[in-house]
Amino acid sequence: MKRISWFAWLVLLAVSFQQVQAAGLIVIGPESDAPVRIMPPEPSPIPPRPRPMPPMHRPLEIQNQKVDVAIRDQVSRTEVEQIIYNPKGQRVEGTFLFPVPKGAQIDKFTMDINGKPAEAELLKADKARAIYEEIVRKMKDPALLEYAGRDLFKVRIFPIEPNERKRINLSYTQLLKEEQGLVEYALPLNPDTGNAKTPIAIKVQIDSRTPLKNIYSPTHAVDVKREGERKAVLGYEANASGEARQFQVFFARQTEDIGIQLLTQKDGDEGHFLLLLSPGLWADKSRVVPKDIVFVVDTSGSMAGKKIEQARKALAFCVENLNDKDRFEIIRFSTESEPLFNGLREVDKTSRGKAQTFVESLKPIGGTAIHSALQTALKLRPENGERPFMVIFLTDGMPTVGETKEDRIVELVSPETARKTRIFCFGIGHDVNTHLLDRITEQTRAVSTYVLPDEDLELKLSGFFTRIKEPVLANPELTVKGDVTVQQLYPNPLPDIFNGDQLVVAGKFKGQGAVAIELKGLYGAEKKTIVHEVSFPKSSSEHDFIPRLWAMRRVGWLLDEIRLRGENSELKDEVTDLARRYGIVTPYTAYLILEDEKQRGVPVTAQTQNSFRLDVGAQAVAKDAWARSKAENSGSYAVSGARMNRALRSQSVVGEALDQNRLEAPVTLAASPAPVTMPPPAPGRGGYGGGLARIPEPVAKPVSNTAPTDYTQQNRYAGGRAFYQNGAVWTDSLVQKQSVQARRVQLQFASPEYFELMQRHPEVKPWLALGNRVQFVLADTIYEVTE
Repeated sequence: MKRISWFAWLVLLAVSFQQVQAAGLIVIGPESDAPVRIMPPEPSPIPPRPRPMPPMHRPLEIQNQKVDVAIRDQVSRTEVEQIIYNPKGQRVEGTFLFPVPKGAQIDKFTMDINGKPAEAELLKADKARAIYEEIVRKMKDPALLEYAGRDLFKVRIFPIEPNERKRINLSYTQLLKEEQGLVEYALPLNPDTGNAKTPIAIKVQIDSRTPLKNIYSPTHAVDVKREGERKAVLGYEANASGEARQFQVFFARQTEDIGIQLLTQKDGDEGHFLLLLSPGLWADKSRVVPKDIVFVVDTSGSMAGKKIEQARKALAFCVENLNDKDRFEIIRFSTESEPLFNGLREVDKTSRGKAQTFVESLKPIGGTAIHSALQTALKLRPENGERPFMVIFLTDGMPTVGETKEDRIVELVSPETARKTRIFCFGIGHDVNTHLLDRITEQTRAVSTYVLPDEDLELKLSGFFTRIKEPVLANPELTVKGDVTVQQLYPNPLPDIFNGDQLVVAGKFKGQGAVAIELKGLYGAEKKTIVHEVSFPKSSSEHDFIPRLWAMRRVGWLLDEIRLRGENSELKDEVTDLARRYGIVTPYTAYLILEDEKQRGVPVTAQTQNSFRLDVGAQAVAKDAWARSKAENSGSYAVSGARMNRALRSQSVVGEALDQNRLEAPVTLAASPAPVTMPPPAPGRGGYGGGLARIPEPVAKPVSNTAPTDYTQQNRYAGGRAFYQNGAVWTDSLVQKQSVQARRVQLQFASPEYFELMQRHPEVKPWLALGNRVQFVLADTIYEVTE
């Protein structure tokens, strides 16, 4: 059953058609978004004989969803609007359910039903749980279980006439929780199954009496627009809510120059953490550090046409947006290098005018002398300069003139040069040496950006320059002083911090207690130290996204190590284990996981890539793509690999990074539309061996794919665990780690024992909510939920 992609559901609380005469019965159509009760246009005095009814193919539609949130310090007001449409020829009714966020106080609810407001009922958690469980029993869909334990807001919708639209409006206020300086706002969502395309728009306005520093959403890639030091507007729009079960935002209010906030997740001896670092937006621009910047642009013959036109526009934008106290130079290169000023020039009207004329005159001709161009740029750095020194390097080709060896070019960036210089590389098109550019940026705490042939260089470069135009802290170093050990931090080393920007650092820790976090760096010519007191807890379980975000960063770093320096078994094994455990499934990690489980002889019922295992064609494509991504340093596979790994290493929202990996990959791991027959399970370890109980509906049942299936999307991350779709069963990745002698318990879906387990162990709710057939590990026991 598809699920509505928003946080409210239209459902009919269970009632049999025998008890309600002439009312029809509950049906779920193949395109249904919600269970409904069919109502006849007019009552009939003679009850019809009960008979099976065809499924409704279009019972109800949510056509639009809009949320406006206003936050003043710690008090939020949320206003929600939904438009519901009945495209069917019958009158229908339903019940609107809204699981109330913890601690929320609903102060207003309006719904237009024939022009009159609806009367709502607020049910406390105990009574609401009974409703949730009843829906699960009757609908055979456990999606609501995750919200058991919350209050429930309920209102009856009747009638919804054929082709009628209903506009639902509700609002509520809430005192938001603040912990270690971070205020949290959360909005419950019910994720779709990948098919719903209902538009959703969320706008959050934050207004604070104290300067806003860190603003971070771990669940969605929000657009943050700061309006001065104390106001910000967050926006998110999409055609579906994605995998996240809530929309979550953290923000911090601080008077220090740079805000430092801590989030943790710990279960056992080792924990994971995030550090959020941000100066906010300094309205006083005189506090921004002046910089020296050199623009190096490739004007070889291959840049002819659209590329050189976009490069001219991008450079013109950058020159126009230089800060008044900056110094700059422009170097064009092809067969040789040609600087504009032969040195750094102060920004003024005259220098800007000369630069714009020079940029406009750029013409594509000649070869590609990368070594000479880079050498010319690096010589411009003042020997004892204290300003940040940046190089923005644009090229669309391989080195063809002068020194062409990769290692010799990289040697230009000595350790001393790397400490004082940031070289940001832009590779244009596919014919660039990704290994060369990435090694240069890696050594200088910078990043490489690859612009594909169908992308706009002007937009890429101008957007990037806007972000880095105002440096705040250069060469930052992080130290934790106390009885806590931190390790495997990403990014590492830390990049520079810019005005209006934010740095999200993920790492692991051992120990507990109060510590002092010291952030040191260069603020212009001044060495600056910021100290912030935080506490690492003994245990914490509210932020299960943190370990997965750390694992994603780690996997991206490991894949880059393999790409740039070669593969070994230790690197590959760690990538495979982390990707499987945390659901970091990309076209490349899916192949590594599959090969690992083949070699280890993992039982079919515990495998995480079962459908992929049966598709020999997709495996061949994945194997070839993995080999080419390691072996090639230029071309489409090399550029895709670089872009994919950068997304894993730099993104702060896991779902967005994985989506980008699927889009960037040179291949798609998808099944063909042709029917696929799954072979019967083999005896022993290859089938249902290892002591696992046989699951109903054996995997030998033929499966017909009516549309291509992306094998990288047959997984979900819920409650801190990665689950994989194994036939009709969602399987916990930890099942295959258990011993043959592990205790196993079968539970009937929606049985008394099923709900009793949920009451005794609330942590299983998000796992049970995945479906009515689930395998998971709890303590030392493997539980199997069957129908």
